Amino acid sequence: MKRLSPQLRTAGTYVLLSAIYIWISGHVLGSLVHDPHRIVFYQILKGWLFVLGTGLLLYWLIGRTVRRLAKANQQLLDSHEQALRVLVEAMDVRHKETSDHSERVVRMALGLAKRVGLHGDALRDIKFGALLHDIGKLALPDAILIKPGKLDDEETQVMRTHPRMGYDMLQRIDFLHGASVIPYSHHERWDGTGYPQGLKGEQIPLAARIFSVVDVWDALSFPRVYKPAWPEAEVLQYLRDAAGGQLDPHLVALFLNNYSELKALALNA
Repeated sequence: MKRLSPQLRTAGTYVLLSAIYIWISGHVLGSLVHDPHRIVFYQILKGWLFVLGTGLLLYWLIGRTVRRLAKANQQLLDSHEQALRVLVEAMDVRHKETSDHSERVVRMALGLAKRVGLHGDALRDIKFGALLHDIGKLALPDAILIKPGKLDDEETQVMRTHPRMGYDMLQRIDFLHGASVIPYSHHERWDGTGYPQGLKGEQIPLAARIFSVVDVWDALSFPRVYKPAWPEAEVLQYLRDAAGGQLDPHLVALFLNNYSELKALALNA
């Protein structure tokens, strides 16, 4: 049997309980009060009790429906996230990234974002944006994507198209609109020499600036097809040197001040 819609269940419950109250209260009042002057007063009182009772009933019924819808929406979002994580795992394999690359940058980016003071939808956008930061690379040829050496000028220009491609992909999906700023802007530089838009300083979205610090740390800390992993001391020194040039100096300072905790999050320690 087909289940009733939430609005029909709510309306049906309200009508049924209201009808029961009117029928029972009318009979009780008729059997207990016979004075026509007094019965008017009690009818008014009964009406106010009906308004109060049905108001509370509606509050409960609507709240229950909203909670059910929120739970269903969260389950749908969780399903979307699981599907996206499978896609990203396949991307990491294709890109020959180190194991757990995407999960590391998601955990660390969220940790840094919380220390900045972000919460709610802003954190959700950072989670999905970090997870899908290189989604545009799906459109790039393997000859460029996993080349074991330095890219030439023409190959570099092709590689630099992936932020716009990633942005365009995510703009087609409603719940990923806010997340698209990380794929689009995480190659911008604080000094304005980045790409694809040439944004400078706080023109760069905060989410992208947060992720850029994390992405640089991860790119240097783990081996890639074109380079070995750097020693940790050299990675941290690079971040200090990049502050104010490539990276937001305030976020670099925050990252370094909380490095032990953020590293533990990234490594899931």
